[in-house]
Amino acid sequence: MNYVVLEKELKKRTKLPYYWGRKQLDKFDKLTNFIYKIDSFSSVLLEIEIKFKDNSQYNNLKNYSLNRWFNFWSAKAVEAIFCEHKNVKPHIDPYNKFTDFFIEDISFDHKTTIFPNGFNKSIPYAIEHKGELIQWLYKNQSQQQRKHFKNRLFIVLVNYQNEKEHWKLKAEISWLKEIISAYLCKFESEKLYSFKNDNKVVKADIIWAIK
Repeated sequence: MNYVVLEKELKKRTKLPYYWGRKQLDKFDKLTNFIYKIDSFSSVLLEIEIKFKDNSQYNNLKNYSLNRWFNFWSAKAVEAIFCEHKNVKPHIDPYNKFTDFFIEDISFDHKTTIFPNGFNKSIPYAIEHKGELIQWLYKNQSQQQRKHFKNRLFIVLVNYQNEKEHWKLKAEISWLKEIISAYLCKFESEKLYSFKNDNKVVKADIIWAIK
């Protein structure tokens, strides 16, 4: 994966407002699954025009498509960064819903997320109470077919300069690569947060990406 080129494409998305207008839904996902095959920002804009220009929900579908495109390709880069590291083994099935890779034979899904306003507590508090934020993230994010209680690494984005622009940090691929590499070099499975769900042990951690 060419991280430099992809970062340039993702940053083009940050010039436009980031507005969902609705929660992520399976119905809208099916209508916008073309985003998986297009890594160019101009090309995805063109595809949106072709598919939805006559649709009464054009604005909603455009925003939904752009946001999914941005999140997917950022996540794709983050996964590739993990899998390039010597301590990480990618899952043999790239379409597995619950596992992206293994670290020390522990399976993990990964998710990049902005610091959630709904947590209703400060960032310093969340850093000191990692387990509380992890529990909140499992319960409140990734609904419908995305929801699961498997092992997960959360990359939590924080932009102290402008808290309305946490989301833009998803485009900072080279910066995220440094943070993820540093985490993996110091990875200790004993420091993972663990909890039980349906009598199974779930392991998780937070990688803070703060500017």
